[in-house]
Amino acid sequence: MENIASIIETVVGFEAEYHVLVVDDGSPDGTAEIVEGLMPKHFGRIFIEKRSGKLGLGTAYIHGFLWALKRNYDFIFEMDADFSHNPEDLIKLRENCANGADLAIGSRYKSGINVVNWPMSRVLLSFYASKYVQFITGMPINDATAGFKCYRREVLQSIDFNKIKFVGYAFQIEMKFVTWKKGFNIMEVPIIFTDRTRGQSKMSPKIFKEAVLGVILMKLKSIFKPYRLVKSN
Repeated sequence: MENIASIIETVVGFEAEYHVLVVDDGSPDGTAEIVEGLMPKHFGRIFIEKRSGKLGLGTAYIHGFLWALKRNYDFIFEMDADFSHNPEDLIKLRENCANGADLAIGSRYKSGINVVNWPMSRVLLSFYASKYVQFITGMPINDATAGFKCYRREVLQSIDFNKIKFVGYAFQIEMKFVTWKKGFNIMEVPIIFTDRTRGQSKMSPKIFKEAVLGVILMKLKSIFKPYRLVKSN
């Protein structure tokens, strides 16, 4: 809640006309009320989808993706709303997708380790989690767990979201893996990730552990049931 108004005002303030969708799973902190209070000021550019209960990170993103596809957006972003992802980098991600990328990833590890305000233990955990995913899956992606991305609509149209199994942190990995296996062009854009200075992080070593077995099963499944590039209706 500490950041939602500031992040929205920043994004809609860019010269390029970005629209903002907030998917709120019944947050008790007043997030929905803040967003709804901003909507009249920026009519037609700020939207909110309210769901009841905590249904998981992955289902929230899928809800947002489907919402955007129905409204024919060409570029669809996902990002954190706490300023750990610099809104200015939205411009770089969009430019990459406008110039050949099907998926542009805001990468913390494309050019070294670009993370600010994390303890070393967390930096190493995140960095080696991506190396583990890269080793198991074969994806040529340095930041497999990144959550700052821009998709061309064609990528999301091709994915059967009913077959996306992860709903937690590993959702980020699975979406990249499916995109890569379908043959789309993925580009990593170096960013500087700055840990939030307001609010509390929900990230923990346990969340990383949850993905370890899942990544192996995901890889095995792709061997026996290869992904096909099929555009959905």
